[in-house]
Amino acid sequence: MSSHPVYGLFIDGEWIPTDSTMTVLDKFKGTTAAEIAVAGREHVDRAVDRAAAALKRPFPPYERYRVLAKVAELLQEKREAFALTLAAEVGKPIRESRGEVDRAVQTILVSAEEAKRIRGEGVPVEAAAGSENRMAFTIRVPVGVIAAITPFNVPLNLVCHKVCPAIAAGNSVVLKPSEVTPSVALMLAELFREAGLPNGRLNVVTGDGPAIGSWLLDNPQVRMFSFTGSVRVGQSIRERAGIRKVALELGNNSATIVHRDCDLDLAAEMIAWKSFNNSGQVCISVQRVYVHEDVRDAFVRKLADRAAKLVVGNPYEERTDIGPMISEKEAQRVEAWVSEAIAEGAKLVLGGKRDGAFYTPTILTRVKPSMKVCSREVFGPVVSIDTYTEEDEVIAKVNDSEYGLQAGLFTNDLRFAMKAAREIEVGGLIVNDASSYRVDHMPYGGVKNSGTGKEGPAYAIEEMTEEKLIVLNL
Repeated sequence: MSSHPVYGLFIDGEWIPTDSTMTVLDKFKGTTAAEIAVAGREHVDRAVDRAAAALKRPFPPYERYRVLAKVAELLQEKREAFALTLAAEVGKPIRESRGEVDRAVQTILVSAEEAKRIRGEGVPVEAAAGSENRMAFTIRVPVGVIAAITPFNVPLNLVCHKVCPAIAAGNSVVLKPSEVTPSVALMLAELFREAGLPNGRLNVVTGDGPAIGSWLLDNPQVRMFSFTGSVRVGQSIRERAGIRKVALELGNNSATIVHRDCDLDLAAEMIAWKSFNNSGQVCISVQRVYVHEDVRDAFVRKLADRAAKLVVGNPYEERTDIGPMISEKEAQRVEAWVSEAIAEGAKLVLGGKRDGAFYTPTILTRVKPSMKVCSREVFGPVVSIDTYTEEDEVIAKVNDSEYGLQAGLFTNDLRFAMKAAREIEVGGLIVNDASSYRVDHMPYGGVKNSGTGKEGPAYAIEEMTEEKLIVLNL
């Protein structure tokens, strides 16, 4: 008997084994954490067929609410098992893993409530000449089959952000989780089965990401794609999806401004944690920090002091703040980018050391906008500090990016905050916190190459439904 879980595909409420499997590694131990089935085209097509067939069977809003609320209850009961799985397959510290489970519970509960709030609006067609005897209103109807493709870094809560609003809105889902962190998605599917979700409303296919994505795009029964990942893959999905709906969350090289009038201790504390949690592998992790020249030295000293106290090590230990990156290859890439920046004139203030897949919290100063650590998404525990003197100057620096997901601003100057709110090109500006602030019911999404569409259950439901007009001639 295997000492680790072995998962099949989840299709039409059943677990389906396949001839081929893949190994999921424990990112800290390097041992096998799980084995997963590898789907072929026939499995993907069957999942889509079953999802489409499920749409023909009634699943009213209150039943959607009831199922989702039950899933949240079951997840809360199994909190520690899910947290330990996150620690294993992501390398995420156990305290942070528990936090992800807690957030996922909230995402599911908010989705459950939103299932009861889907509504249209009255349309005053009677105000048009000749339509005095007519009345009109809109309703929102499900898109249909939604393909959800999720990343490795937040593999439970980001699955919930796609699957739960989709189900709340009355859709069916074919989910493709990351092949390096799929276990929590498969565990979640079992909770949906236990909660009584009608067969076919959620299907999970695992295996080779590019192949499964291509097969989903080939299938005309898939009416919407919700994807979180790289710009390159997101652009390919949009091009191949044609006139079908697409929601994309494609990352950021997040900027946070530290103005001269702010609470430097608060700024240093927030940025120290929110640059390096999950080893910096978060779309809105602080990457670029712009500090007013007047407070540069004091801020850099405070940030370095706090970052130096973060504990790097075994993700299963309660004291650990930072675990390994997702792979040694990714840690080597970050190491190369930092070395290149230093060779080009950047100053290493803290960190810059790699041990296998571990990379220590790293702070750079004297950076240039052209350096990869500034211009591209590092997706690692690296923060680069630049300076400014004028408000217009720093806003221009923040906007000098192909991305625009979220940004942070520490200031007590309401006028500057309002100016930044109007002029910084992002989907969300966080004042007196870092760029990585997020709660799960807020609208979340970016501009430019950060993507299109919004997450947050109420906002995702709008993306995942169509507005239909009803006109009555009375």
